[in-house]
Amino acid sequence: MGDLGTDTQVEQVDEGRFRATPSPEWDIWGPMGGYIASFALRAVGATVPEHEPAAFSCHYLGVARPEPVDIEVRSAKPGRTAGSSTVSITQEGRPILNAMVWAVAGNEGLEHDESVPPDVPGPDELRPIEELVPEGSGPSYPFWNNLESRPIAWEEHPPDGPRPAVWQQWLRFRTTPTFADPWVDATRSVILIDLPSWPAAVRPHAWQRPAFTAPTLDLNVAFHRPATDEPWLLCDGSAPVSTRGLFGWRANVWSPSGTLHASGGGQCLYRRRPV
Repeated sequence: MGDLGTDTQVEQVDEGRFRATPSPEWDIWGPMGGYIASFALRAVGATVPEHEPAAFSCHYLGVARPEPVDIEVRSAKPGRTAGSSTVSITQEGRPILNAMVWAVAGNEGLEHDESVPPDVPGPDELRPIEELVPEGSGPSYPFWNNLESRPIAWEEHPPDGPRPAVWQQWLRFRTTPTFADPWVDATRSVILIDLPSWPAAVRPHAWQRPAFTAPTLDLNVAFHRPATDEPWLLCDGSAPVSTRGLFGWRANVWSPSGTLHASGGGQCLYRRRPV
């Protein structure tokens, strides 16, 4: 079982250059994409600690191994109020991820909130996933050991027919559930925006046991509010369109009060499983 704060730490080795070592505790088909993206976010945070994350986007270029990666941060547009940085992550010279990050300092503007949270039970009204899975069944990937999970809807796999392309679960990170540092806090949202892509997209097809995987091409996240005091977060994802060998997904991160903390999504590319 991992700790998100510890397992996304970066070490500065030169100006704008960092090193980090992904933990195998966060593997799904290899290191989970949002987990690897979190290293890019943490590296930018180390260069502008007086700012907070506002927007993150990345392209996934390769699958990392649980070995050291090199991270390079370049300031594309420095500024006291808002600054843009580009980030590249490589492993032994092989590209893993390219990212762009906006960071902002204190700012004022117009205020409104017309977001509408989904009408779902809260985490205290739902059963833990450990009480729902068949006896003797454990997590299929190490990643799931890092999260307490309370699904909104649950049925044994595979279902008896197609289901809506929606995936919703209340999730709480184990070991350390919240972080005061806004950059570490934001890594929770990066992971939770990335997480429901395949789980949502496969639901209309899971009953047929499709022979596909779906690597993620890109990820984008808008950070609306810190969730530093919210241990439980709702991962609210959907994949409304799957066509031409691609599917797009979108996701929101809510707290039990109905507050929207982050939103985003991305695109995935199907790959047929080896026979």
